[in-house]
Amino acid sequence: MQWHSRTGRIAVSAMFAALALIFSYIEAILPLSTGIPGVKLGIANLVVILALYNMNFRYAMGINVIRILVAGLLFNGLFGALYSLAGGVVSLTVMWLLKRTGLFSMAGVSMAGGVAHNMGQLLVASALVSNLKMFVYLPVLMFSGIAAGILIGITASVVNGRVPKDVFAK
Repeated sequence: MQWHSRTGRIAVSAMFAALALIFSYIEAILPLSTGIPGVKLGIANLVVILALYNMNFRYAMGINVIRILVAGLLFNGLFGALYSLAGGVVSLTVMWLLKRTGLFSMAGVSMAGGVAHNMGQLLVASALVSNLKMFVYLPVLMFSGIAAGILIGITASVVNGRVPKDVFAK
């Protein structure tokens, strides 16, 4: 089944947004807490990376924003949604720019996205509390972003190789 119409691309995007929201929910209920605020695996980003590589930046951003806003309002509250939105937009923009160079693997792009996501969240947090001391938390967030980004990127690469290309809208 091929999707060549705008309606088909929107339908695939809606399915991806729903899948990303399901992953966000799973992550919210699983007891995988590290005990460190803001540190999580980010399994919903698997869907966003697949959309970025198989659709385009605009659709990936739409999927990402819809997932972040709905998941934020359902699971994290307004401030959680704000932090995630900042991180998600910065992350996807960095991933898109690195992907365009053709110099990085999917895991490398994802790793940079994980770090950028944490940086975006840290910038919003420090702006909201008007305190640059929030950046003391930077090493922990950098390490967790690298580790989670690599894991999600490797998983996305494996999944990307197994999903039929005609599923995606072009």
